[in-house]
Amino acid sequence: MSFVNMIEKKRYNGELTDEEIRFFVKGVTDGSIPDYQISALLMAIVLNGMNDREMTTLTLAMADSGERQDLSFCDDMPVDKHSTGGVGDKVTPLLLPLLATYGITSVKLSGRGLGFTGGTIDKFESIKGFNTSVPADDFPRLIRETGMVLSAQTPDLAPADKVLYSLRDVTGTVDSIPLIASSIMSKKIAGGAKALVLDVTCGSGAFMKTVDRAEELARAMISIGKLAGIKTVVVISDMDQPLGRTCGNTLEMQEVMETLTGKGAPDVIKVVCTIARELIKLAGKDNGMDDNEIYDDCVKRLTSGEALASFIKLVSSQGGEITMAGPSYVELPHEALRISAPSDGYVKSIRTDAIGSLSVLLGAGRATKTDTIDYGAGICFYAKVGDHVKRGDVLCSLCHGVSREVPEELLFDVMEKVYECYEFSDTPVEERDPIIKVLD
Repeated sequence: MSFVNMIEKKRYNGELTDEEIRFFVKGVTDGSIPDYQISALLMAIVLNGMNDREMTTLTLAMADSGERQDLSFCDDMPVDKHSTGGVGDKVTPLLLPLLATYGITSVKLSGRGLGFTGGTIDKFESIKGFNTSVPADDFPRLIRETGMVLSAQTPDLAPADKVLYSLRDVTGTVDSIPLIASSIMSKKIAGGAKALVLDVTCGSGAFMKTVDRAEELARAMISIGKLAGIKTVVVISDMDQPLGRTCGNTLEMQEVMETLTGKGAPDVIKVVCTIARELIKLAGKDNGMDDNEIYDDCVKRLTSGEALASFIKLVSSQGGEITMAGPSYVELPHEALRISAPSDGYVKSIRTDAIGSLSVLLGAGRATKTDTIDYGAGICFYAKVGDHVKRGDVLCSLCHGVSREVPEELLFDVMEKVYECYEFSDTPVEERDPIIKVLD
């Protein structure tokens, strides 16, 4: 089979056969197709797209390029959740213990953060002793004990996707709906879940900047899920401002504890409970309740202490240190600098991607894979879109780990850039609804 002919076919907007796509993925996995030819086909796909059949075949071939997680030991339908990323996204640490209160099994294979999007694995690793490298042989025991597992993705999970993603990142071929959808869904399918809710974030702090673009990605992944036999729902959520009151690893896990004890931010609660509601329905655990009743029940369990008990089980079952006050952290945050509102007015908008990048400058994330994280670093938000502030009121604060030293020059440089992220209005601004749309 001529790979050059495949490149030319897609270049002129032709459809690749299932056999050609499987040949492509095999060559990517075993290294028999050189990077320059792979990159050429990726660019042709970016320019001319793929239909639903091509996308699904590509997804399944990538899922089959390595080991598939066997979840047949689960007594019920195992579910999964994926987010396309953002700033302050602490949904997973809240969602898994909430689902466990309904007897829903969750096996969550997550990644680390890169760029301004925080990684779930990094957040959990801010807890002393928490093990994020769980052998698959331990999954059945942990499921029996807690109903959930949180682990880093293994190199054997969809290895073709790792090769393609690294090439896309350096060849300007990231922004393609078929390639994004197949990348996400291949890992979810290989993870073994039978029901899936995808949180597609939308706005300045997300990869999908517009609702139309987010909906296009959502429909592509729903189509793949349907053809692959996985129940799939997409929640499109707002990322035109940070989610919740914090971004940063220990800061977000502390906010998780606040949420589980009834002191959570309304936007966090709404996103978590909306995703939970959809997974509860997919898993058949709704017990005849309608959407509003399921949602209200989720809020009650999330904030009353019921989900807190499940969260403590999750942390302790994977080696995390727990005290009477909650988890013990690798590094505690020190609030180093508070940033005040320059004038009276209403917060009109926040450039979320820039805020996320500034948190990385403070040490909360990685600009490259080899960067070291300061688990105590991050930003706390005291005013969100729609809030009225007076001159001198605190907009946000900059944090670093208590054992770290951060130059004052860096803090003041970040402060100046933070001011560029906020836009104010003299007239009232409507608060943003964190949920834009639900698609199935």
